Amino acid sequence: MVGFSEQIANFAVYMGYSLTIDRGNTTSKIVVWDGMSPLATLSPASNRAVTADSSRLLKEILDFAKGYDIDRAIISTVRDNIPGLEEALAERGISLLNLSAKLDLPIAIDYATPDTLGADRLAAAIGAWSLWPGREILIVDIGTAATYDRVTADGRYIGGNIAPGVGMRLRALRTFTAALPVVQSVGETPQFGFSTETAMRAGAIYGVVAEISYYRNQMPDDAVVVLTGGWSVDIAKHLDFPVEQHQLLVNQGLNCILNHIDRHCAHHADAESALR
Repeated sequence: MVGFSEQIANFAVYMGYSLTIDRGNTTSKIVVWDGMSPLATLSPASNRAVTADSSRLLKEILDFAKGYDIDRAIISTVRDNIPGLEEALAERGISLLNLSAKLDLPIAIDYATPDTLGADRLAAAIGAWSLWPGREILIVDIGTAATYDRVTADGRYIGGNIAPGVGMRLRALRTFTAALPVVQSVGETPQFGFSTETAMRAGAIYGVVAEISYYRNQMPDDAVVVLTGGWSVDIAKHLDFPVEQHQLLVNQGLNCILNHIDRHCAHHADAESALR
């Protein structure tokens, strides 16, 4: 395994494409980038099963990447590392970074325990900052969990909150009560439920909506609210204020980090050349 300092040393000035890998709890998104523009995107078929199976995900990544001239990659994972990924990419001349708060990042991290900060939350915050610099930003990622994170106008991640996602709320109601049934998260969702099924579903969905509205009210009037994650499209329909939606926000942040490191490496190399 390549050490942290060696990983950074391997990142010189690159001219090829970059690869970003977002491995979440239930889904994965892999993107090839040409500079700051997405060139190709992969969300594996049977995404939940592939995301949970490291060997299958490894094959999907390698098959997807082989058609492009990629020379560096970065991964954000809330699961274990993918065995063999770093070595397989190295055989193709691709350097891999694992996202952590120890990297040279384009925003400041004002978080008491940065080593425990989820890589997906960190990447999403950086992705949002890269798209709306100079603005206060509320980043809402609604997937297995619902996370609410804030980046200041001067580029500081100041923290956020974590709550259960829609599906987790419904499963918790079934698991920790004696009589409530299994309820699918997709279905009729009235403002007030007219049956136990609709009451549970509406409670889970509008609970997330209410949380987003609460956090929005804590932000300045000109703040940007950006939604991402599997539930973002459905939840956005129930909000009564403008929001941005970006389904590749974590990948956007990962690519921003690669470009940030590249520029710093280039500046460092230029400075060393000037001293010779």
